[in-house]
Amino acid sequence: MGLFNVREPRRIEHKYIYYDERKEKLKKIEENARRELGMIDEEEPYNPERIRGKFIEGTKYLKRRKESGSKPLSLPVALILIAGLLFVMHYLLTGEWFF
Repeated sequence: MGLFNVREPRRIEHKYIYYDERKEKLKKIEENARRELGMIDEEEPYNPERIRGKFIEGTKYLKRRKESGSKPLSLPVALILIAGLLFVMHYLLTGEWFF
């Protein structure tokens, strides 16, 4: 009854080329030892505020725009400008308004 037998695909076992498990385990052991000896404070929880704005700091254009406080042109304003230009172009080409 091959009709009702649904085969599952084989699982993929991906092995990283440049990953060293031994180095990772040693790093964890060292970190646990330092934590037990009091050399490292307790691990901080994930805080998204810590990484906020890092991309903007790396680019000149975005950094200048943030410092100046200017906002980019909004979509509704751009659509109104395009519609106005189309009206003016139609008037110049045909000599009559749409309405």
